[in-house]
Amino acid sequence: MKKTIQLLVAAAFVAGTSAAFADGAALYKTACFACHDAGIAGAPKFADKALWAPRIAAGTDAMVKTVITGKGAMPPKGGTQMTEAQIREVVEYMAAAAK
Repeated sequence: MKKTIQLLVAAAFVAGTSAAFADGAALYKTACFACHDAGIAGAPKFADKALWAPRIAAGTDAMVKTVITGKGAMPPKGGTQMTEAQIREVVEYMAAAAK
């Protein structure tokens, strides 16, 4: 299951280009959506206020650290080559959608 998720995320990332990383929405649509749209393997669904509330309460820095190190089925950096700044952008975008 974890290998399948990693392959899905990698394929989604490869489909994008660095030019697509203009903002958090573009970053999300490049890789993160693969699991977060459907809540695959426990990923909190995009814009689900109840699922995101405890994560948002922990703060942006904590969420960024979780993405960088990986958690559960999510590999480090979500299986992407995103920079910390790009990860922060997408985390802020996803958190804002759940507020």
